[in-house]
Amino acid sequence: MNESGDVRKVIFFGDHFWEFYNSQTPKIKERINWTIKLIKTVERVPTKYLKNITGTTLYEMRMISGTNIYRIFCFFDKGKLVVVLNGFQKKTQKTPKNEIKLAEKLQQQYYDEQN
Repeated sequence: MNESGDVRKVIFFGDHFWEFYNSQTPKIKERINWTIKLIKTVERVPTKYLKNITGTTLYEMRMISGTNIYRIFCFFDKGKLVVVLNGFQKKTQKTPKNEIKLAEKLQQQYYDEQN
């Protein structure tokens, strides 16, 4: 744990997340902020809020507001570092493949920049 009491550090890669975030209502922003704080501070985050996407190293932060469902892709780097990529409003049962592909592309860009 670091001095702020966080068990993880969360960083934001690129502009995709911020474009998504800035287009949301104050209520949704509050829900997103709450979920990110949970991921930072709770050792074992319930899968209700953070779940691995099968077949990838990506995770999705999961938020619901009324009947609206939101997802934000992220992944772990160097253990306790969470890298946030992109978000979207979910309209179907399954996560759209194009959203996963975008997150994978952003993840690759992140690794390319690290090397």
